Amino acid sequence: MTTAYVYDPIYLEHDMPGHPENKRRLERTMSLLEEQGMLERLIALKPSPISVERLLRNHSQRYIDQVHQMSERGGGHLDPDTYTNSRSYDAALVAAGGLVDAVEAVLDGRVDNAFAMVRPPGHHAMTSRGMGFCLFNNVAVAARYALEEKGLERILIVDFDVHHGNGTQDSFYEESSVLYFSTHQYPYYPGTGHWQEIGKGEGQGYTANVPLPGGVGDEGFQRIFDEFLYPLTERYQPQLILVSAGYDSHWDDPLAMMGLSITGYAHLARTLKAMADDFCGGKIAFTLEGGYHLEVLSHSILNALKVLLDDEDIVDPLGPSPRPERPIDDLLIQLKGLHRLV
Repeated sequence: MTTAYVYDPIYLEHDMPGHPENKRRLERTMSLLEEQGMLERLIALKPSPISVERLLRNHSQRYIDQVHQMSERGGGHLDPDTYTNSRSYDAALVAAGGLVDAVEAVLDGRVDNAFAMVRPPGHHAMTSRGMGFCLFNNVAVAARYALEEKGLERILIVDFDVHHGNGTQDSFYEESSVLYFSTHQYPYYPGTGHWQEIGKGEGQGYTANVPLPGGVGDEGFQRIFDEFLYPLTERYQPQLILVSAGYDSHWDDPLAMMGLSITGYAHLARTLKAMADDFCGGKIAFTLEGGYHLEVLSHSILNALKVLLDDEDIVDPLGPSPRPERPIDDLLIQLKGLHRLV
């Protein structure tokens, strides 16, 4: 397997000390990947800034200008949670552009798969406003690129961040060209992602939300992927899988209350890669979203790269959740009935 990674030091320049979404997330990740000899096994893709033309496919000119001007003034807050500094606009352009570069390399066959280790993250960013630590919606912009410039007709976006990707859902809610699938703690920030949110108009049935109570862990997530996501994907037959990879559903993440382990995350990555192999010629690209426990984040990305390279071993220094897992039998029955998978 040939696996690419996207990284640029500019991602560290978007930073606010004391904020959970800070540069240490990628500093620790890159340090671990170097320690483990992983980077030398990967193909490095040098990311380029996204063009405004491509960005406008998902964001308004007024909002793009707002982020630009705020950065030029030295920074500020787009909302109480979402900061900018003097380098945030440039970092956000290279984050969105980096994922587009990764998708281009996968679709052109230059690499088998890819992981974009970018920040600021993106899945909460709406068309005309940033929120939830996110400036531009990297995965939505990349999907638009693949649809508009590469001629794809069906893209699956899988979002396993602990927070619902409201921005991504909103971008494609009335379209069938993207099947958006999300597992997330509910009710929780940002308050969207109820199971009844399934799309509208042409997009009806092409949004699949899995709202989870706190405490669902490895067994529950794996069942969701095996019993619900896999048959959805088989029916949809995507030409590309994009993954919004948030590692904040871990049992020790400081911002949430779920029960996944690092090993559980690796199994989800393996399931997603198998789905890509089964349905779209292995074409899959991960992009980083949340995850605020530095050891969890760095080891989960390490393991995801191992999976993309077809390695069998998994590194999990924290082990399984010490808490009992919440059952999801009734939810699975409800979701499969709603989406006509029974």
